[in-house]
Amino acid sequence: QVQLVESGGGLVQAGGSLRLSCAASTRTFSSYAMAWFRQAPRKEREFVAAISGSGRNTYYADSVQGRFTISRDNAKNTVYLQMNGLKSEDTAVYYCAAVLRSYGDVYYTKEHNYDSWGQGTQVTVSS
Repeated sequence: QVQLVESGGGLVQAGGSLRLSCAASTRTFSSYAMAWFRQAPRKEREFVAAISGSGRNTYYADSVQGRFTISRDNAKNTVYLQMNGLKSEDTAVYYCAAVLRSYGDVYYTKEHNYDSWGQGTQVTVSS
């Protein structure tokens, strides 16, 4: 497992932007598939976006496609989530997740695929 620390959350007006960061404590960061999940009040945690170890492969939930961008800087051991066009329904605690991939340049979209989680960062979008 790897330690993950998220940052960048906050309060923003609808239509605004935020960039979340997740720093990982590992020397083999490029070997980890990474993802962002979120949990809104009284709802289950849901998948937002995922990225493969190289950064070449990404995948998004339909609800954020075209508005959010996941990226990574393997030299900085950091994954990012650029969120544009924020809506009130994006309000949630956002979690970074990681897993050491066993083969290929893959990503995963299910919670059970990941074994390391950050503490979460709150994103609140006011309408």
